[in-house]
Amino acid sequence: MASVTSLSDSVQQHLASALTASVPEAAGADPLLRRSDRADYQANGILALAKKAKANPRELATQVVSHLVTGGVIADVEVSGPGFLNVTIADRAITENLAARYADATGRLGVPFAELSGTTVIDYAQPNVAKEMHVGHLRSAVIGDAVVRLLEFTGETVVRRHHIGDWGTQFGMLIQYLIEHPHELDRSGDDGTAASGEQAMSNLNRLYKASRALFDSDEEFKTRARRRVVDLQAGEPETLAMWQKFVDESKVYFYSVFDKLDMEIRDPDVVGESGYNAMLAETCRLLEESGVAVRSEGALCVFFDDVKGPDGNPVPLIVQKSDGGFGYAATDLSAIRDRVFHLKASTLLYVVDARQALHFKMVFETARRAGWLGADVDARQLAFGTVLGKDGKPFKTREGETVKLEDLLDEAVERATAVVREKAEKVGLTDEEITENGRYVGIGAVKYADLSTSAVRDYKFDLDQMVSLNGDTSVYLQYAYARVQSILRKAGAAVPAAHPELELAPAERALGLHLDQFAETVHEVASGYEPHKLAAYLYQLASHLTTFYDQCPVLKAETPAQMENRLFLADLTARTLHTGMTLLGIRTPEKL
Repeated sequence: MASVTSLSDSVQQHLASALTASVPEAAGADPLLRRSDRADYQANGILALAKKAKANPRELATQVVSHLVTGGVIADVEVSGPGFLNVTIADRAITENLAARYADATGRLGVPFAELSGTTVIDYAQPNVAKEMHVGHLRSAVIGDAVVRLLEFTGETVVRRHHIGDWGTQFGMLIQYLIEHPHELDRSGDDGTAASGEQAMSNLNRLYKASRALFDSDEEFKTRARRRVVDLQAGEPETLAMWQKFVDESKVYFYSVFDKLDMEIRDPDVVGESGYNAMLAETCRLLEESGVAVRSEGALCVFFDDVKGPDGNPVPLIVQKSDGGFGYAATDLSAIRDRVFHLKASTLLYVVDARQALHFKMVFETARRAGWLGADVDARQLAFGTVLGKDGKPFKTREGETVKLEDLLDEAVERATAVVREKAEKVGLTDEEITENGRYVGIGAVKYADLSTSAVRDYKFDLDQMVSLNGDTSVYLQYAYARVQSILRKAGAAVPAAHPELELAPAERALGLHLDQFAETVHEVASGYEPHKLAAYLYQLASHLTTFYDQCPVLKAETPAQMENRLFLADLTARTLHTGMTLLGIRTPEKL
């Protein structure tokens, strides 16, 4: 199935031809077409063109209208104000365009693939080995997953990377403690069976806290732990085997949390800090030999004119510490080398907390100076803000500790299940469906609250609002989808079918024109890495659907053809909601 040309693109092409016919030197000029309250579309580009040609804008607008072909896509054009063009689309064109999208057997709804696609390596969902995931890990995972889905849908080759924290001093500390206290890590559940992901991480977390306390209070243990780090870096077999057990048990836990988030994490995509170990020394050598990095007080540093501390002195990026140890910068720079030269990335995306902005600014600039990031590679941080509590402060437990991600997700599902259960009898849900829908609604609520906010902004985590059937929530969108499915089930023998010969009611036109914008919205969202714009589009779509229900009876339409056409509009809306929500990583239950 070929992609479907949107109505706005068709109008744009008609206007561009009429502009060129009126002012030949205006070939390629943008008519500046926008959706409008005064008509279906308004073109504002003639004002700038008239100014350039020293012509009267209203007269030029009238001339352009005389060259416009109407009767197909365009039903009517009028000159408004100082030279705006108000364009009305033909009802038949709206229905035929939507029918072409509806007939797309690929499930893409006529959305074309991007003209230019490359390879994007996206770094997201980066938990730490031997540490429980908390609310701070939520945004990187949810935003990253949505961006992956959007890019793949538009035809980009995407390589996922989960840069887990699996290396460093803390592992020497953990391993040494376990060697000296072997009885303290209980790897079994209460009934003697293998520990679940949560139990395994609870054990590791307890071990981490105990080893940290000893590390901070016992100088002799601290010395032994540091020696163990050297053993780890040197690949000493026993030390490496114990480290691998920490990593493996942590992965079981990570995967259990990501499964609750309804996210796919694949083992080959988990390439932690340790994955770049073999490259660190060479990265430092190349930087030093090229003069990009210099030795300062024994450390290998990169300096920047525009990065200074509070005292006014330059703040360097430390690639190698004075004791020979490697910092985060060495790992991140090695990862860039691997992603550009081995994975052949044209774009590098890092879905990382906004507080890391300075670090990534310096890392990217260093890589550019070294020639690893050429003009043909775009590297950017998709920075995100903080999750806040209802009080507007960083989300914490009553004890002041960071909220565990699993606890938060479990509570969301619990709240959502209660909401689903209230309506279960009315829509005929089984206990199994209540449980499944409760999970889809709860996790969807958490994801949508995050994704409907611009990533750079902080947002308040309010579960009561998130699982509400009213307002801009995922439940509202899921309910809109389920409502269409209910109507389709009740339609019986009536089959959705497009009838281009019918005149459309205002609510049908508004819904149809919004449906037509789906492809353009998806491409805009994917190219700008802005899932919140897709969330806004879907909320507006559900709102248009609500108005359509209120004003245009479907099953009680005046004629069989009108009923079929309205069933077709409703079904296409549901398919668009389903596709859009899937791109955000949110499920759409058939009954709700």
